[in-house]
Amino acid sequence: MESKDFFHLLKIRYVRKIPGLIPFWLGLIAVFTAIYDLGFDNTQKVQNELLWIYDVAIIVGIASLLIRYFADAQRNRRIVRLFDLISLVFLSVLLVHIIGWIRLPVFHRRLWTYMAVLLVFIREFSSLEIRIKRTFINPAQLFIASFFLMVSAGAALLMLPKATHDGISLIDALFTSTSAVCVTGLIVVDTGTYFTDFGLLIILFLIQIGGLGIMTFASYFSYFFKGGSTYENQLMLHDMTNTEKIGEVFSTLKKIILLTLGIEATGAVLIFTTLDPKLFSALGDRIFFSVFHSVSSFCNAGFSTLGNSLYEETYRFNYPLHLIIALLFILGGIGFPIAFNFMSYIKHLLIRRLSSGKERYKPWVINLNTRIVLITTGILLIGGTILFYIFEYDNTLAEHNGFGKVVTAFFGAATPRTAGFNSVDLTKLHFSTIMVTFLFMWIGASPASTGGGIKTSTIAIATLNFLSIARGKSRVEVFRREVSDISIRRAFAIISLSLIVIGFSIFLIATFDSGKDLLSIAFESFSAYSTVGISLGITPQLNPAGKVIIILTMFIGRVSMLSILVALFRKVKSTKYKYPTEEILIN
Repeated sequence: MESKDFFHLLKIRYVRKIPGLIPFWLGLIAVFTAIYDLGFDNTQKVQNELLWIYDVAIIVGIASLLIRYFADAQRNRRIVRLFDLISLVFLSVLLVHIIGWIRLPVFHRRLWTYMAVLLVFIREFSSLEIRIKRTFINPAQLFIASFFLMVSAGAALLMLPKATHDGISLIDALFTSTSAVCVTGLIVVDTGTYFTDFGLLIILFLIQIGGLGIMTFASYFSYFFKGGSTYENQLMLHDMTNTEKIGEVFSTLKKIILLTLGIEATGAVLIFTTLDPKLFSALGDRIFFSVFHSVSSFCNAGFSTLGNSLYEETYRFNYPLHLIIALLFILGGIGFPIAFNFMSYIKHLLIRRLSSGKERYKPWVINLNTRIVLITTGILLIGGTILFYIFEYDNTLAEHNGFGKVVTAFFGAATPRTAGFNSVDLTKLHFSTIMVTFLFMWIGASPASTGGGIKTSTIAIATLNFLSIARGKSRVEVFRREVSDISIRRAFAIISLSLIVIGFSIFLIATFDSGKDLLSIAFESFSAYSTVGISLGITPQLNPAGKVIIILTMFIGRVSMLSILVALFRKVKSTKYKYPTEEILIN
């Protein structure tokens, strides 16, 4: 290749992209400046000197929006043009206020400037052309890397001086960040009193991003603004989201985001109505409490600003609040595919009822996955409530009345399945209840949800498998459908790997932190792996080695050991041959 051809190619590929990258890099610098401004105790002089960085970013953002709005008007969809127009108006009015031409009282707070900077960054980042090559990185590697980066960034943010009242060590910041991103809920410091409002906002952000995954938000916003994506990226997201059809990847992401935000907003309103205004010094505190606990509940995070979670004396008997939070984390743990499939079934019933003719053919609307998950979830909730009620009737339930006993028993049966909240003193639970809790923590929530554990479908397939063997069948059949061989293999791989990881976690903590009793250590390890977040009270007492082990256990439990193995070993190409089959002696 001649030198002039090389430089021409360089110009086409890179030089022409520089003008489009300038707003992005300025937006990124402005975001880091805002983090520095919010996280450190800067003097008024320093804060004023930082304003010019925000001003430049906003000006360049306005220019970029103008160019994109008029130059790409034909390519952009109507909703994107509307978004850009609203952004232009907001940024322009704010800039006029900052310069001082017109003073608007509503823009006096620096918060509006931070929002403008974030808006510029998100818009420019979403417009970047990012191509992910499957030959270079597989979906499992990308999934794990995204969580690792979130945990690292979260720990760095929590170590900012203004995130806590008295500072926090690296290990505690990493523990808290991992617990938030992995939506676990185990804590080494009291969340409500140790962190400032800024720190609590960071934790809330980490919970939301961790519950849905950074790739969900980044991928959908990129698609929203660009109106499309490469086939390579769609294949990658198809593997990560378990979408049935490649063409439905972005519509599924849209449904997930809208459903999540809708349920969380509704939950926040309902929680707000159950709160006693006398317990809050200001309306803003009551609103933040509602939003924080709604997001934490739906994402199955278990974080609370209350020192003793819902067992706090002033909230212990607030049964409507308990039911709302329980409903939120049950919905979050049921799984998005199950929720969408059930919504399709409701839609089908409405259409059939409104239709004048009678249907002779009944379509298979509720798929096998939904049926298995809903039945398993119902059995666990009903059976767990009955067992909790019986075991704890004269123990932790003694202080409640008749209705309160039922609600608390229901909450106690539902929360071990990765929710992390508690409405009773866990250290006083009957030994039989603790054993049932072990089982529920291990099973966890449902697949493709915000919860952890080995999942309800896994334990259901394992149960159906041994029942099938007992009946002498060579296949696993249920609801006139046959469960695929790969599903059975995957279920038993997940079960085996979970027990290996939990076993190693218990062994290592018992080795490096021998002062703790084995029951508490086992409870902690099961809770960490299944991202549950409940504890028998030893979490803050763990030594640094014990905290590191729990951090790794939480991380592995969130991304799953099977995903880690897939990330480490490349997929073998499909082979045409088949070896002779032999049976192995099992028992």
